[in-house]
Amino acid sequence: MLVLVAPGQGAQTPGFLSAWLDFPGVRGALEAWSDAVGLDLIRYGTEADAEEIRDTAVAQPLLVAAGLASAYTLFDDPAELPRKVGAIAGHSVGEFTAASLAGVLPHEEAVRLVRTRGLAMAEAAAVTETGMAALLGGDPEVTVPHLEKLGLTPANINGAGQIVAAGTKDQLAALEADKPEGVRKVVALKVAGAFHTHHMAPAVDTLAKAAEALTPGDPQVTYVSNKDGRSVAAGTEVLDRLVGQVANPVRWDLCMETFKELGVTALLEVCPGGTLTGLAKRALPGVKTLALKSPADLDAARELIAEHA
Repeated sequence: MLVLVAPGQGAQTPGFLSAWLDFPGVRGALEAWSDAVGLDLIRYGTEADAEEIRDTAVAQPLLVAAGLASAYTLFDDPAELPRKVGAIAGHSVGEFTAASLAGVLPHEEAVRLVRTRGLAMAEAAAVTETGMAALLGGDPEVTVPHLEKLGLTPANINGAGQIVAAGTKDQLAALEADKPEGVRKVVALKVAGAFHTHHMAPAVDTLAKAAEALTPGDPQVTYVSNKDGRSVAAGTEVLDRLVGQVANPVRWDLCMETFKELGVTALLEVCPGGTLTGLAKRALPGVKTLALKSPADLDAARELIAEHA
């Protein structure tokens, strides 16, 4: 059984879209989505430097557009995707990629909604000086209560021993001085704010208003949600969860537990892949993994699909 996954913010690197533009339909799709959101996604994906594409309002639509475009290079006919993919999920903003590939939202609507999300989250992040930090090592049963004691949120519980804390700069400084037992190091992340925490509540309101105008379809592929790792069958519930997830922790550990229960045998990560396959290698032993980083990975990806679809 094949699981298709989409990465979240931080996976982007300068020039990562350059090699994809020669594939039929990719440039045209990116141009159309650029017009829809008022952002030159091709320039940001090919010419912009690391600082430009770190901007939340840019990174989020860029990642979703890249994931959507790369996913369809895997199949001769886009209609093959729901027939060959057993389950689909995305990490944080990657959930929008997954939802759109599953048929919940048309691609242009998904990219447009993500642009609204990125702008709203950037605005919310400017209210208070906040940030995020990755904890290396430690036991989640010890780490999570320790973070909560310091007023921090375990914003990403990624499995394979990975937890990302989020909160104010003072709270993060306190964490650096008072690490949970077993944590070797606290590494500050280069992000604009405390994503997936109560600090993002204003962005939830903005996104909810934008989502009111949409009519989601039910997913045509088993859709696994970041909220609790559950599979969700109703498009309206998927959309509600996409909105609320902005201010709630990402439970990728529970998503991977669901993959196990579904009987996953292979996991394929769309462009710019790497992060989620890295987690899967540690948390899903025996499952074949492949990250779609460039067109050079397409032949191997198609072989994986043929073997595990």
